[in-house]
Amino acid sequence: MEFVRDYQLWLMILPAIVVIILFNYIPMYGIQLAFRDYDFTKGLTGGEWRGLFYFKQFIDSYMFADLMKNTIIISLATIVLGFPAPILLALLINQVRWKRAKKTLQTTVYLPHFISIVVMVGLMNVLLSPNSGIIGHLLSSLGMGDINVLASTNSFVPVYVLSDIWQHCGWNSIIYLAALSTVDPQLYDSSKIDGANRWQTIRHIDLPAILPTIIILLVLSMGSVLGTGFEKVFLMQNSLNLPVSEVIATYVYKIGIISNQISYSSAIGLFNTLINFIFLFAANAISRRVANISLW
Repeated sequence: MEFVRDYQLWLMILPAIVVIILFNYIPMYGIQLAFRDYDFTKGLTGGEWRGLFYFKQFIDSYMFADLMKNTIIISLATIVLGFPAPILLALLINQVRWKRAKKTLQTTVYLPHFISIVVMVGLMNVLLSPNSGIIGHLLSSLGMGDINVLASTNSFVPVYVLSDIWQHCGWNSIIYLAALSTVDPQLYDSSKIDGANRWQTIRHIDLPAILPTIIILLVLSMGSVLGTGFEKVFLMQNSLNLPVSEVIATYVYKIGIISNQISYSSAIGLFNTLINFIFLFAANAISRRVANISLW
């Protein structure tokens, strides 16, 4: 049996399996809150069964269209602009032949990933302040006036996406650099002999080498199309940018924790998860048919 033959590998991944079961599958028991009127005195299963009532309430809500639009815009902008960024960075770093400079560059671009979200938003508030921020003063000196970038509905999404790219681009490039490290050096030598320039080397050697990795990560990213991170959006929110910054994640927090509408917020969260699940399956099916690469 394969299990007996590979028992050592199964023992190695056993802790990870236990963690996934404890923190991902067992809590799914609480999904039924989305279909019940939650009552603290009766527990998870004691409330009256309401079926799809809360889902219909959310879809019929005046907030539904704005929440979906804001969430999709922020998520798609992050994927469209943020997904290619680490690929390009990895290709550029891979072209650096001086080892010391390459290591220094890698360390430099990895560092922003370790800045906490709270500190990151605090830095943005300081730098973008129209009164005391460096960028705020720069905009004023260019004749653009005292612009409060974080309070503008037009600049919220660009600031969110660009800061996210700056913070995580370097760290996300690690997996592509790992894939590029498996390329046979003889291929580069052969391309030089054939007179290939750097662009041709990237196009015909590097990109084909990391293409399977790109497709797999793109499919995985489709599973979070509506999964805009809560912390950063919530910390960047204010009363002026709320029309474009209110997303499903922050709305669930305000409805569930602040307004104590547990069942309603559970239904919204489950709706969000189901949409992401559908996108993941669709992207995987397309990838399997077009490129013969899939997660399962």
